[in-house]
Amino acid sequence: MTKYGYGRVSTITQELEVQIQALQDENCDVILTEKFTGTTTRRPVFDELMSRIQAGDTLVVTKLDRLARNTKEGIEVIEHLFSMDVKVYVLNVGLLENTTMGRFFLTTLLAVAEMERNLIVERMQEGKAIAKQREDFREGRPKKFDKKHLDNAMKLLGSNSYKEVEATTGISVATLARERRKRKENKLIND
Repeated sequence: MTKYGYGRVSTITQELEVQIQALQDENCDVILTEKFTGTTTRRPVFDELMSRIQAGDTLVVTKLDRLARNTKEGIEVIEHLFSMDVKVYVLNVGLLENTTMGRFFLTTLLAVAEMERNLIVERMQEGKAIAKQREDFREGRPKKFDKKHLDNAMKLLGSNSYKEVEATTGISVATLARERRKRKENKLIND
């Protein structure tokens, strides 16, 4: 009988350390983790875990939403584990049991988790819609260098190579070339 721990975060920039520590504190024999969005059905590490787990084993997760994207999938995953005689232990909830009350509790928790995710998405979309109304709105990552820095770099390019300007300003050759090309195109349009 093996005690498996499974941790997942949705983006590459998120960290797994908190989940790993919690799973270690729970004395899991094997801990599998992945950085994969919960909005996709393809989760290679989770799929590997499901093929390895056997009757009598225990699956430990920190939160229920680490297992599934939505209520329907969560119920399917946990029912599959129950049918294999695998125990499911959720650290912030406790042991999920294959009983009428256990299934009711599971369905309710999964529905609440899905609702919370949907509310977060709605709030983000509302915030973005409001932000788009601003005249200075720009979608995407903010620019690393402002106009003053780029103007200085373009002046330096008059008497220096791209590599020399990159070393002096910290602005990459690709950014310098793109800015120079953009300014030449704008000059042609403005003339």
